[in-house]
Amino acid sequence: MATLLVKNAHTLITMDGDRREIPGGAIFVRDNVIEQVGTTGELPDTADEVIDHKGRQVVLPGLVNTHHHLYQSLTRVYAQNNELFEWLLELYPIWANLTAEAIQVSTRVACVELMLSGCTTASDHLYIFPNDCTLDDEIEAVQEIGIRFHASRGSMSVGRSEGGLPPDSVVEKEPDILKDSQRIIETYHDNSRHSMLRITLAPCSPFTVSLDLMRESAEMARSYPGVRLHTHLAETAPDVAYSLEKFGLKPGDYAEEVGWVGDDVWHAHCVHLSDEAIAMFGRTGTGIAHCPTSNFRLGSGIARIRMCLDHNVPVGLGVDGSASNDSGHLLAEARMAMLAQRAGQNPAGLTAREALEIATLGGARVLGRDDIGALAPGMSADFIAINVDTPFFAGAHHDIVAALMFCTIPQVDYSIINGRVVVREGQPTTVDLPVLLERHNAISQNLMNG
Repeated sequence: MATLLVKNAHTLITMDGDRREIPGGAIFVRDNVIEQVGTTGELPDTADEVIDHKGRQVVLPGLVNTHHHLYQSLTRVYAQNNELFEWLLELYPIWANLTAEAIQVSTRVACVELMLSGCTTASDHLYIFPNDCTLDDEIEAVQEIGIRFHASRGSMSVGRSEGGLPPDSVVEKEPDILKDSQRIIETYHDNSRHSMLRITLAPCSPFTVSLDLMRESAEMARSYPGVRLHTHLAETAPDVAYSLEKFGLKPGDYAEEVGWVGDDVWHAHCVHLSDEAIAMFGRTGTGIAHCPTSNFRLGSGIARIRMCLDHNVPVGLGVDGSASNDSGHLLAEARMAMLAQRAGQNPAGLTAREALEIATLGGARVLGRDDIGALAPGMSADFIAINVDTPFFAGAHHDIVAALMFCTIPQVDYSIINGRVVVREGQPTTVDLPVLLERHNAISQNLMNG
């Protein structure tokens, strides 16, 4: 069995039960599982591979991204000044020209971007399947890159002719959606501990699917162990207005009506969730993927994450699509989450360590995982290292943990996922990046040109 020793960290941030922060820390890994954590002097001094950080790197658990649309890396900086519905209407016709190759290439690029920003586990929501696109294309690309992955079989079934938002050309028939959802689960879902791939069912939003599809997707997911449910909810004021007009229900009541509450469910955004719905989410363990940058970019508002945490709502981070965030930088998203809760004139609205906890343990809880988010014996070997001997951290070494949230971090120096080094000295190891970027930009330009 292969072993890996990472030693002489400046600080090892464990996020374990005691939230230990260990100067001169080290991690010993056997295969894909952490075997020992402690000071460098306490651990073995040899392994098949040894990475000596020489006191320059902070090592911490890999970050968890709970909401993304990877394909949107192809369409950044578009519809720059639009709110959500207008933005979608501008982009649907472009996305209608996606191909299997476009899904594969955009997935690889977006995953590399995530890994370079500290993400080791990602959940993606792919809900549009034009031409020859399938979720298999995304899964294949992710497995090549090496990130731990939760693939959401998204869907849209209610087009404009039936009162939905998307054009009829990009929606699917509901029997086809359910048939393919079952196929995807039975082909790919792995509910074992340390699994690298799990499946989620994810009808897109109240304004793109029927109540029946929501209920039938929930029934199907709950017939398989570990298959979770995910959708968009209460993202904008027009989103709320649509639910009231179409269903006569506020978003939280809508979620309860279709059976989408419980500890196997998480909703993206929840910017306009009512007090009563937040309390219900806390009671039922219903999770939230908080996407502050996207919410700001589209003018959607600020989710009340402080109130959610105070009600014990599971909260994780999401970068959302790279066309509404225009970045897939998860460390930057954690910083934005911290600052957003302070924007209402409360400088203690979210502390640096609370933001880091949302980005690690919070995301693990939202995704229903007990094997990621912390560095401790028996946990998956997912961790990152950041060089603090740089101008970006100058003057902040007195609290290097808080500095991860307050200061600007261009990218990580190392990323280990499932015991495998996927970023070494700032460079991805699983892809020829210049070749990939060239193809990605060519596909993007073709899409923009129609």
